[in-house]
Amino acid sequence: MIGTRWTALAALLGACGMSVGTDADTGPGVRDTVVTVDEGSFPCITELSPVRRFYVGNLLGDLEATLDVARAPQGRAYPPGSLLQLVPFEAMVKREAGFSPETDDWEFFFLAAGPEGARIEDRGTTGVRNAFNGDCAACHTAAAGDWDWVCEQDHGCVDLPLTEEAIREVQAADPRCP
Repeated sequence: MIGTRWTALAALLGACGMSVGTDADTGPGVRDTVVTVDEGSFPCITELSPVRRFYVGNLLGDLEATLDVARAPQGRAYPPGSLLQLVPFEAMVKREAGFSPETDDWEFFFLAAGPEGARIEDRGTTGVRNAFNGDCAACHTAAAGDWDWVCEQDHGCVDLPLTEEAIREVQAADPRCP
């Protein structure tokens, strides 16, 4: 059932001309830690912590620092290791300080998610195409500065052509989830 729903969603997005893709000091030594990201870094989206309509984690184990920023009413820089996902096939990870001054150290990921886990289809700081065939960094730059490149409904980014219900359905249909 989930596989069928996932295939139908991918077909729907394709028919719409879409394709499916800190500076914060959080404690001693964290700023100097290299953030390692591999295919095992992306669990079932609902295993991450929900914040409004997206999910967060922290690859360095500092989930509380990531949640603190995600829940803040004003924008702040996310700590290194922060993993953010709105949908199962896209992610952004805050890398170590100095990784990419151009994107304030964010790396973007386009994923293929399946029952066996995630496969990284594309990754980088610029030029990574998202599910709507747009450049992730080009969209997220509208939320640079105060919002640390994190798009939400009121951070200056272009609205996604998906309803809240559609986003929740895509999240619930993550094929990595049991």
